Amino acid sequence: MKFGIQFKVRGDGYSGHFTNGISMAESDSVEKCELISCDRDKSIYKSSDGFTVTAYHIKKNGVYECFTEFENSSDSVVTLEMLSSFCIEDITADILHRATSFWSAEGKLLTQKLTQLNMERSWSGHGVRIEKFGQIGSMPVRKWFPFVALENSEDGEFIGAQLYCPSSWQIELFRHTEPLILTGGLADFDYGHWCKDILPGESFVSPKAVVAVADSLERVCYLLVKAQNPDISPVDADLPVIFNEYCTSWGNPTTENLEKTARKLQGSGIKYLVMDCGWYKEEGIDWWDTIGDWNVSKELFPRGLRPVCDMIKSYGLIPGIWFEMENVAPRSRIYGETEHLVSRMGVPLNVSGHRFLDLRDEWCIEYLDKKVIGLLRDSGYGYLKIDYNENIGVGCDGAESLGEGLRQYTLASQSYFRRIKEQMPELVIENCASGGHRLEPSTMELCSQASFSDAHECLSIPIIAANLHRLIKPSQSQIWAVLRADDDIHRTRYSLISGFLGRLCISGEIFDLPDENWQTVLDAVEFYGEIRHIIKDGFTSVIECTVEDYSKPEGYQIVFRETENEGILIAHTFGNGANPPVEKYLKNRKIKKEFGSSLDADFRSRCYIIEKG
Repeated sequence: MKFGIQFKVRGDGYSGHFTNGISMAESDSVEKCELISCDRDKSIYKSSDGFTVTAYHIKKNGVYECFTEFENSSDSVVTLEMLSSFCIEDITADILHRATSFWSAEGKLLTQKLTQLNMERSWSGHGVRIEKFGQIGSMPVRKWFPFVALENSEDGEFIGAQLYCPSSWQIELFRHTEPLILTGGLADFDYGHWCKDILPGESFVSPKAVVAVADSLERVCYLLVKAQNPDISPVDADLPVIFNEYCTSWGNPTTENLEKTARKLQGSGIKYLVMDCGWYKEEGIDWWDTIGDWNVSKELFPRGLRPVCDMIKSYGLIPGIWFEMENVAPRSRIYGETEHLVSRMGVPLNVSGHRFLDLRDEWCIEYLDKKVIGLLRDSGYGYLKIDYNENIGVGCDGAESLGEGLRQYTLASQSYFRRIKEQMPELVIENCASGGHRLEPSTMELCSQASFSDAHECLSIPIIAANLHRLIKPSQSQIWAVLRADDDIHRTRYSLISGFLGRLCISGEIFDLPDENWQTVLDAVEFYGEIRHIIKDGFTSVIECTVEDYSKPEGYQIVFRETENEGILIAHTFGNGANPPVEKYLKNRKIKKEFGSSLDADFRSRCYIIEKG
């Protein structure tokens, strides 16, 4: 694999060939560089202007860890306007794979021939062909995941890359003559309003990326995901089942309801009872409008939360709580503390009525230490769900550009995740951002698990859950099975088996379920206990899904995840999808155990534990 560099210094010329305004790659800054040293782990370039650019491509565990360091060895300030995290040259490929993402529709695979993207070489080689995509703002998984894979269908080789970037990012595929170049990193000045001043003698290092090569899409995705190194709490290592009461109380938790739930869950094999939003709301005000002050509701919990945690623990469960610690709502007192909130062009940034704490401000750190860490520790919580429900957009004040302000803001937010964990090492942290808007690797590495989506009761849940196998570890992907009293037994199994595609999380009307359905829940939790090592350590070799429309799914889905000696086959039928071809994966294999419904009707599901021969 041939690695290169892409960067742009302010004042240097753009590449031309009709690219200005579309791409800052192949600028005069690159043309001025000479490769002076290259070894297995890095390539060092020296610019005639006195800059040193080092592209790191460190091979470990079957992947390349890539990042770029720009060192200003001149005697004047330099303004960087673009710096890649990775640049791969001399690629031969004809198909591009990407993962799209919208709210409650995360990770949908988009596969396109390069000819469909008008990426053929021009007749003379003069005009550059570019396909550039990315995300602007503080929700790094919005519209796209920071992931790409290129396929050479002639020789069956795949090159994949994943960016570790919590702020605005970009990935570019471009062709001048032959062959292709693939590069990615922070969103540049034209795309994401990012620039950075580098003083003489100082340096700047790009976010990390991971690059892998394999013989199939599923294998290259497996290598990229396997390279992620999350901070898993010891108590969470064996993938315990979660119960979150949000789809039970809908933002109105009470001691009575929580105790009723805890009593029902006692001895069920479920480990966590998580209280979601609303515990802080004031009388007569919606929970959404009081985010930020984090005062325990005297109406809902007149004795505070310590007795609630003690009660939950008495039933053998670990208590959890929801926070949206980075945002503030209009009915909160802190909404008026504008000197401590994120601003743009000197004005407090307001998105859908909400503002943002600026965690670069020490005052905000001290505030959250008291309101978040203090409450967690004093009350005795063992689980923290961190939500994030709005996007800063192109950037904020406080640096030499809006994009750099955003980069600093998101890194400060990540630093506070680490601060929480340093002070409470045993705490389980869940990453949530309106479901899956922060499912990028650098954030995932700070947490034990993450909300896979906000698609709590949708028929598309198993489809989204399977998509995410290509992008995050299934052992971190918390999938909700929301149970309703009027669900028939097949719908209950459908929801529960969807949870077998990752971390099983149950919610809903568990005390009103018919006896048969509740027994099915208990059976599912027990069955899950027998497959979670495969969820944790396996390789997803098959994702066969015929669905096109997530809102009205038709067809079927088959997912096969395997270890060396065994595997699980999970099948779901949708509209007009009865009798999917599971036999081709079960043939000549011993079925050790099964759970679910027969697959001879629509919206059914079944899971098989298979012994590999």
